[in-house]
Amino acid sequence: AALAGAQEQARAVTRNYVTNPRLTYRTVCGVNGPLVVLDNVKFAQYAEIVNFTLPNGTSRSGQVLEVVGSKAIVQVFEGTSGIDAKKTSCEFTGDILRTPVSEDMLGALGNGLK
Repeated sequence: AALAGAQEQARAVTRNYVTNPRLTYRTVCGVNGPLVVLDNVKFAQYAEIVNFTLPNGTSRSGQVLEVVGSKAIVQVFEGTSGIDAKKTSCEFTGDILRTPVSEDMLGALGNGLK
């Protein structure tokens, strides 16, 4: 019984949660340094990954840092040059940032310098 519970927990932890349909907006209301403020967003969540499509067709990604009411503040990873308030669209993926690790790293402690 304990093994079945552990297996269920493992499945729950590794399950891929994706919002369907993904929500797309054109509601950029401000850009300040690496931050983009989006207005009139629904169901945005802290740490959610956001994909931006710029007017020239290039894409950038970012992460939600804060949600206040219907506004979301997103940190753009690749810089905000070229982001236009009227023509840039953004898609909330419903997913968080994931970093692959090797089995050698499991259980290891690190200080961020190694």
